[in-house]
Amino acid sequence: MTINTHKVLIANRGEIAVRIIRACQDYGVQSVAVYAEPDAEALYVGMADEAWALPGTDSSETYLNIEALLNIARRSGATMVHPGYGFLSERGEFARAVQSAGLIWIGPSPDVIEQLGNKIQARKIAMAVGAPLVAGSSGPVSGVEEAMTFAIQHGLPMAIKAAFGGGGRGLKVAWALDEVAELYHSATREALHAFGRAECYVEQFIDRPRHIEAQVIADNYGHIIVLGTRDCSLQRRNQKLVEEAPAPFISDSLQQQIQRSAEDICRHVGYVGAGTVEFLLGRDGKLAFLEVNTRLQVEHPVTEEITGLDIVVEQLRIADGLPLSIQQSPAARGHAFEFRINAEDAGKGYLPTPGRITAFHAPSGPGIRLDSGVVTGSRVPGQYDSLIAKLIVTGQTRQQAIDRARRALREFYIDGVATVLPFHRAVMEDTDFTENFNVHTRWIETDFRACIPPAARQKPAVTNAGGGITHSWIELDGRRMTLGLPASLFTGLSLQGATPTDEKTTVPTPATVENRIEAPISGQLFRWLAKEGEGVRAGEAIAIMEAMKMEVQVIARRSGVIRQLVSQGCQLQADEVIGVIDPH
Repeated sequence: MTINTHKVLIANRGEIAVRIIRACQDYGVQSVAVYAEPDAEALYVGMADEAWALPGTDSSETYLNIEALLNIARRSGATMVHPGYGFLSERGEFARAVQSAGLIWIGPSPDVIEQLGNKIQARKIAMAVGAPLVAGSSGPVSGVEEAMTFAIQHGLPMAIKAAFGGGGRGLKVAWALDEVAELYHSATREALHAFGRAECYVEQFIDRPRHIEAQVIADNYGHIIVLGTRDCSLQRRNQKLVEEAPAPFISDSLQQQIQRSAEDICRHVGYVGAGTVEFLLGRDGKLAFLEVNTRLQVEHPVTEEITGLDIVVEQLRIADGLPLSIQQSPAARGHAFEFRINAEDAGKGYLPTPGRITAFHAPSGPGIRLDSGVVTGSRVPGQYDSLIAKLIVTGQTRQQAIDRARRALREFYIDGVATVLPFHRAVMEDTDFTENFNVHTRWIETDFRACIPPAARQKPAVTNAGGGITHSWIELDGRRMTLGLPASLFTGLSLQGATPTDEKTTVPTPATVENRIEAPISGQLFRWLAKEGEGVRAGEAIAIMEAMKMEVQVIARRSGVIRQLVSQGCQLQADEVIGVIDPH
């Protein structure tokens, strides 16, 4: 029996880190986890063969810190690096740095990542192979004026997209000319924060399209296999909530066009590894190339369930120099849905709700799979994405999968943080989705009629109870070393000389509720839009908060003069008073 001596560093966190750790166990290689301070007690940290700390809390200090990740790879003896999805997974410079360090990169080559990750270059490649396209800028726009000119020439709606982005981050849609300037600035901010590059391009936006994609897997021996299609049309704020495979209610000829275009694009660039080619399908039946995601997709499990192929293990095989375990796409065996379980309040505009999970009871039974990054007692930090788990349901037919999904969603119970489970239950009773399939990428915002009540507000009794790391020091053989221990270890204890984490100065609560400016979410006060002492009008955006990679505006409830009580960059709890509006 051959012993595999590879060790895989997982440059990611949460649910996808758990998924990769399990694939490593199945393939027979060791796994190395990395974690930032907010993730010190996360499920994946304890599951990996080894876990190494990334100093800091912000993504730029931790999961986006190439130097820190490579340092851990060297110290741990890792031989491979798996980027998961998000963070550095589509950054060519990271793949190149991994290879330059003598490690094996689990994914396509840096050159291919850069070609396809640049959305403008990807459009040119799609054009070269004859894939369908909509009108767009020839390169990144230079600023608001150029974006306005395109909107006037080609009409609205217009999409403003991060040139080096993906997953809906850094994507804004302008429906009126007076929205273009603010949406352009918002898109560039999101792009810079999420991907480290602020460039954006613009293109015509197809109103109310379906989002259909093809899963591709390719090895180093010229084998490129398209593993069927998925429909990912149920989205809010360009982030997917429900996916299914195969894509339903499309003709055989359209299915073939999608798969042929996906293979042609990947073959043109010499693609190796797992990837996804995405398209938009207009209401008029016209197909348009969207982008290529040069990484593992969040929704890959639905393809695994209908093909029987473990895509992550295939990634490991390819990186290990082996051919694909199959030579042609297997016939679909049934139908599968994936429900993204996000820590968001579906009844309150899908606002993120970080906190500690006090109960997590998952469903089971025939056709049920759960990919989760949390259990009862897990803390959901506000610094990262809101995805905590994925429920995957499979049936022999779409209808059987729908019936099983209804049962599984009824069984699923989570408490401590709000989740989107109420939305999932409601959508599986909506005939627009289950029968008529009238859904599109803006259906949730425009046509979804179910009334979902806001979740009960979950507020921690102590600001940082049970979360994060308490730092101290010890001496080992005369050498002073930093020691990090879970903060929960010291709950109720007083450490001499210790400094409480997340300590904030208490501000007096204004006497009248009408005057208060309250934080709509738990997160960071990213920026004040209104200056101290400035007059504002009721309904005006006066500040921006950020949590779980999402920007949320703070709206003035009355007109008056603003008085700020907290500064930019401060971490806040939902409903916490951040300022006062004094009447004129």
